Amino acid sequence: MEEKKTRQKWPSILRWTLWVILVQIVLINISAAFYAYRLTHFYNDPSLRTSQPSGNIFTKTWKLFTGPKFPKSQINDVPVFIYDTVSLQTENGLTIDAWYSKTDSVAKGTILLFHGITSNKGQLLTEANEFRYLGYNVMLVDFRAHGNSDGSTTTIGIRETEEVKLAYDFVKGKGEKKIFLWGISMGAVVIAKALSEYSIYPAAVILELPFSSLQSLLKARARVLGFPQQPFAFLVTGWMGIERGFNGYRYTTDRYAKKISCPVLVQYGAKDSYVLKSEIDKVFTAIFSSDKKLVGYENADHESLLQNDPVKWRMEVGNFLGKNSQ
Repeated sequence: MEEKKTRQKWPSILRWTLWVILVQIVLINISAAFYAYRLTHFYNDPSLRTSQPSGNIFTKTWKLFTGPKFPKSQINDVPVFIYDTVSLQTENGLTIDAWYSKTDSVAKGTILLFHGITSNKGQLLTEANEFRYLGYNVMLVDFRAHGNSDGSTTTIGIRETEEVKLAYDFVKGKGEKKIFLWGISMGAVVIAKALSEYSIYPAAVILELPFSSLQSLLKARARVLGFPQQPFAFLVTGWMGIERGFNGYRYTTDRYAKKISCPVLVQYGAKDSYVLKSEIDKVFTAIFSSDKKLVGYENADHESLLQNDPVKWRMEVGNFLGKNSQ
């Protein structure tokens, strides 16, 4: 009799177990969908920004479930040098804001600068000043949904390649023959992707702190939060694609790097908490050009390498540009 009752209980236990698993799957996907939306949507109220969660597991879980809230980055610094504000138009009608400045000396070429996610062109002024000092014109660009550019939605580099093409065409239209591209973090990845999509032929490119894929970027965010990297990164990548209309699983920098044929300088921080050395190696190895160099900054995190080690940066970048400006 007891054995019969036990057998009768198993179907009920199995049903409840399946329901629990189903509910967990649904909740995880809801969390991923929330996170994907929040990570690609910027708010106009800076006070909404979510701070880094504390070590409390319940707080971290809530932060992960609801996703971060980022304000649209604000321009706090403007150039001390003379510049023109340039407005570029995307195909879908967004106005892209940029600063264009000629060097005080005879220009050796023009360098286009591209920032990372949640940043803006105002945070690239340190590098822009150095490039002008070296004798180059500069153009600093705000990606869509950043700084003074239109929009509140980013695709973390998928569609931002259009901004690279627009800036390149603007400078080329001025008769510039020597055009260089410099980008940091997302800006570096966008450059690589733009070179694989458009007829852009720069004299050389400098890629600083490029992550290897959208999934690797999301893994880094989970790692910083102290959460398992999977299935978080996989699910958020999928939901981001559903919400923004692209295949995030194909967003891999090494795939784009295979089409880079010009000279390349790749620079990374050895203590980067977001971009691992293995990612840098993967991207660098994939670069098609044989004229490439990899430089590490042993005390740098995910930050401005120029500000971390000015002497080394000036030497490496100065030599690289000098060699490719002749």
